[in-house]
This record gives sequence, structure tokens and C-alpha cells, in this order.
Amino acid sequence: MTALTTDKYSAGEQGLGYIYQARLALLHLLQLPEDTAVFLEKDDDLDFIDGDGGKALASLKHKAVGDRLTDLSTDFWKSVNIWLARYKRDGRAASNLRFFLFTTGTVSTDSFLTRLLPDQSLACGDVATLTEIANAALAESKSKLIAPIATAFNELSDPEKQDFLERILILDGSPRIGDIPAIIRDKHMRSIWREHREFVFERLEGWWTDAVIKQLTGARTEGIFGYEVSDKLSNVAEEYKTDNLPITFRGKVPADEIDTDADPRLFVAQLREIGISSSRIRSAILDYYRAFEQRSAWARENLLVSGEVEEYEDRLADEWNRYKDVAYEKLKNDSAEDALREAGATLYTWAEFETGKIESLRIRARVTEAYVLRGSFHILADAKPEPRVYWHPRFLDRLGEVLGVAP
Repeated sequence: MTALTTDKYSAGEQGLGYIYQARLALLHLLQLPEDTAVFLEKDDDLDFIDGDGGKALASLKHKAVGDRLTDLSTDFWKSVNIWLARYKRDGRAASNLRFFLFTTGTVSTDSFLTRLLPDQSLACGDVATLTEIANAALAESKSKLIAPIATAFNELSDPEKQDFLERILILDGSPRIGDIPAIIRDKHMRSIWREHREFVFERLEGWWTDAVIKQLTGARTEGIFGYEVSDKLSNVAEEYKTDNLPITFRGKVPADEIDTDADPRLFVAQLREIGISSSRIRSAILDYYRAFEQRSAWARENLLVSGEVEEYEDRLADEWNRYKDVAYEKLKNDSAEDALREAGATLYTWAEFETGKIESLRIRARVTEAYVLRGSFHILADAKPEPRVYWHPRFLDRLGEVLGVAP
């Protein structure tokens, strides 16, 4: 593990904490009932609201390996300071609050904080109440940071102190930030092929990060519900079934500016030859880009069967060849240029708008995204040394001229 920088101006540790916050929220939302909602940075690091309106406030501490919580650890008492304010605000004993401290560290065995760990029972002969041992610990403190927290704590009556402390649960040994993806993959993606889980997690976390950003910026005012995570995970997983493929380039645009007049590629030149408008050419360039990049992504994720793309292109080329004969049927050797361009435009319009209705022209049965099919025709129209599909009836005869090659 790379050591964290000690530069006093570095925000690396703080940044890690924010990422940990989002990742741990995702993990626990997957583990909780689906009607649970989470808010980030509201009353605490995380607020979990259950289906009955009960609220759990969670403080998160991503600590160095080997870190321990003791009676007077500031990590614990700073969290107590936050919780006290919420407890008093919401009616003290009448409130519906619970408090959780998630820490990657561990509680020292000789600390009274062990009483706040899950499933802890009183040791034989241990009759001291939580109030009594907390009071005793605070009485030993000389910390200027803890002093005002002790004052706020002592504003509670003894029964209120006991009630408050009994609402606290410390979950020590919580997973570290780098361990969370593997936990989600191994425990919550068992219905997904193992070789696909990493990519499914990346898709899920990308969606999750966007939802978190919207909440933190105020674009989303409601909590993020567990059922939303379940639905998204199911939707993404469906794309990795044998009759489907993930669609990840919808709405994406190339980094370079699109110039329909200067683009030198063969498939663009083909469209100019049949008089397609600049706006339609721009759409064609986007379809080509998205289809090309999508294929590359599928290949990187090893989602394609050997020869699958080639067989798919053969189907497209065969169907194009059949409709080409229909589109060109009434042309003569001496047909005017206008008639040739009109026939080519008819053929291209068929490829652009009609082929999507033909189920046999899908790369897989459930891949219905239009840019996959349209872009694949443009990939065939851009093939070298000679395009596998063309629109203008005389395009192959003019190929050398279009490419700037002397006959």
C-alpha cells in the first residue's frame, strides 16, 4: 500500500474519506431492506431512513491500518458531539434516532467502548451502567477538544445519558475502501457470471456516483433508495446475458469537433455523393463513432464470441445486397445523375430507418440500440480497400476519384 503524503497542504486523506463515504453507503444500501433511503452529508456522514421513518446517523472513519479506539479517542467523541446535537433537537428520549460509528480501526479490549459493539453482553460482575463508565472516562480527560463535548453530554439527565448511549453502535473493523468492490461483487452479484462482475460493478458505481453528485448539489432532494440500486443492478446484469450486450455509448460524442464538410473518411464521402444533408451526415458520424467504440468496449470485456462480429457484418452486407437490387432495379446504364442519387438516397434511408425493424439484423436478439446497427453499416461503408456496402450506384467506379487516386 502506498503511503499517504505528509504534505500539510494535501487533501488526499480528505478526498479518500469522501470516496469511502459514497462506497460504504452503496455497500450498506445493498445490505439493508429495499425501502431504506440514504442521504449523504445531511445530519451526519450518512443518514439512513427506514420504511417506518426511523433514522440512523452514521459517522465514518477510514483509519490507518492498526488504528485503535480507546475511551478518549477523538474520533468517537467528535461523533458523539454531532449525535448529541441531533438527539436534543429531535426530542431527546422521544426521538427515533440511532447512531452508528463505522471505523476501519478496532476498539481496544480494555476500553468501555467494547460495550457499544454488536452483541456485547455485560461481563460477570460488571454492573456499571454506560452512563457511569462514560462519566468516569470524561472525568479523566484533559483534552480541550473533548471538554465542550463533555459539557454538552452533562446537560442530559442520567436516564437521558443512558438512553443516548444505548442508541450507539460501533462497527469496528469495517471494510477498507479498496475492499468494498470485491465485497459487493462476491456477495451481491452471485447471479452474474464471474468474468462479468467487475464490469457490472463499474457500471453500477458510475450510476451511483452520478446519483450521489446530484444529491450533494441539490439537483436531487430525496434520498437514494435501496430499490433503485437493486433495479439498476438488475438492469445492468441483464445486458450481460447471452442474448444481450451492454450499451455504454448512448449519447457519447467524440472528443474532436465534427466537421461534416472536411471529414475525409470514406463513409462520409459516400453520403456526400448521394446529397445527404450536413445534419444527417453529422448523425451518421455519431453513429459510426458510437458503434466503433462500443465494439471496442465489448472486445475489451471479452463479451464477443469468436467470429461474432464478422458473422454479423456478413448478415448486414447480405441484406444490403438484396435491397440494393430493389433500389436500383429501374436504373439504366444511361440513367441521369439525379436518378442515381435518388436511388442511392433511397437505399441509405432504408438502412438508416427500416433495418432496425428486422430482428435478424441485430447482433444479438436483445440488442436494439439503433446506433449499433446504423454505425455498423457505416463501418462497412468505410471498409478498405473497397467498401462492403455503398449507396450511390456508381460509387465503386468513382472510388479512385473520391480517394484522390489517379485511375
